[in-house]
Amino acid sequence: MTTPVRQTHGGDLAPDTGGTRTPGGSAGRRWGALAVLMLPVLLISIDNTVLTVALPQISLELSASGTLLLWIVDIYSLVLAGLLVTMGTLGDRIGRRRILLIGATGFVLVSVLAAFAPNGHALVAARALLGVFGATLMPATLSLIRNIFEDRDERRLALAVWASCFGAGAALGPMVAGVLLEHFHWGSVFLIAVPLLVPMLVLTPLLVPESRDPNPGPVPVLDSALSVVALSSLVYTIKHSMVSGLDAVTVVCGLLALGTGWVFVRRQLRGTTPMLDLRLFARPAFTGAVLANTLGVFSMLGFVYYASQHAQLVLGLTPLETGVAMLPGMVTMVVSGLAVVPLVRHVAPFRVITVGLALAALGHGLVALTGSGASAVLLAGLFALISIGSGATETLTNDAIISAVPASKAGAASAISETAYEIGAVLGTAVLGGILVSHYRTAVDVPAGLSPEQVHLAGETLGGAVSVAAELPARIGTELLESAHRAFDSGIILTGSVAAVVMVAAAVMAHSLMRPRASAEARLD
Repeated sequence: MTTPVRQTHGGDLAPDTGGTRTPGGSAGRRWGALAVLMLPVLLISIDNTVLTVALPQISLELSASGTLLLWIVDIYSLVLAGLLVTMGTLGDRIGRRRILLIGATGFVLVSVLAAFAPNGHALVAARALLGVFGATLMPATLSLIRNIFEDRDERRLALAVWASCFGAGAALGPMVAGVLLEHFHWGSVFLIAVPLLVPMLVLTPLLVPESRDPNPGPVPVLDSALSVVALSSLVYTIKHSMVSGLDAVTVVCGLLALGTGWVFVRRQLRGTTPMLDLRLFARPAFTGAVLANTLGVFSMLGFVYYASQHAQLVLGLTPLETGVAMLPGMVTMVVSGLAVVPLVRHVAPFRVITVGLALAALGHGLVALTGSGASAVLLAGLFALISIGSGATETLTNDAIISAVPASKAGAASAISETAYEIGAVLGTAVLGGILVSHYRTAVDVPAGLSPEQVHLAGETLGGAVSVAAELPARIGTELLESAHRAFDSGIILTGSVAAVVMVAAAVMAHSLMRPRASAEARLD
């Protein structure tokens, strides 16, 4: 039995809720609740970008290899992506506000552990625990918004604020990281969680109404385990293959992801109370929204990953100067996310999303064309171009995804949206970062006469080469740096080219899948 679906302008799918009931109470209480829910959103978005800006210092101070750096970035998304579906459906059962409070408490405590990690491996472990608690935060905020704002116009504006807050946090992240890294140890970037989440823990019980699925069914223990294994294995397969190629680990993990994923899908399609209504993916508009969400994040975070390293390790900018260079793009993301709300009253959402993804393709293509000539000003301009499309895409795809289900199933739908986001984040760093690291390793020419340890560090990452060069005589150090910069910049040309091709394909896909198909959608219901 599926929920009646009405066709909206531009092919959007929204469940017929039978009116505009607003369980969040008065307008003031609803928007006050939204303000509280933005605190964990700010934290997650700040946390993403502060780490990116801090990577060069982490690389230098912890002597982390290229592979370990990717693990520090990706382990959070790997664990989080695996648990999102489970936590989203758990929130539907035990209460979305309750699971939000549990996650926020754990996130604060583990952030303190991450701040004082003594080595790269300990930091990876702390980031993994952050992924566990982070998996409770984002689906809970989206599902609570879905239940508080039942009116479609109000909800779309609330989601625009949600997406814009994500952009604002990403904008603040580099700035905050720059200030902190100028004066404190790199671990200080993780302590940002304390001033953001402690007020949230106090205000959430006062302003945010509890909600849950009134008919949740039994706890799907086996289905939860299958989803965790399938998603985690999938993300790890992608990540590992970009670093090590098609080896035994890649094959085994890939087969594990396919096998557990196949069993999970069969159980969802045959069960009477499935965790996820996979029939949603039979609707091209829904599938297109999920894919566009994934690839929009792929574009943005992939760019930030390699641009921040170019800015600091090639152009010689400080972390604060790098944050300033990224600020126009983040502001642009906020503005575009809000601007699409009135725009889609006149222009079909699928057209806006298509143009947004095409702008991202153009930005990456210009990176490939400029290569080593990319100045800080040019990088800032290109990031602004990519951010225009990202802000619009995130607002509209999140709206399409969570509006496709009844409010009682909001947690599961929000988990789909957040899984798409996190897989996009992993793809952005794993694919584009993996291409960059692999190219650097093959292209760098390490001078003779270095110790085996110095050869290893300089040949792994640009940060390692910078660290080794500082220990060498001036002539040899300069030779190493010139070679490392050439290898890194030629890798950026290749990376930008790959990203541009992917985003062109994403724009074509979004235009094809998200076009209105009123008759086809009606037949499905």
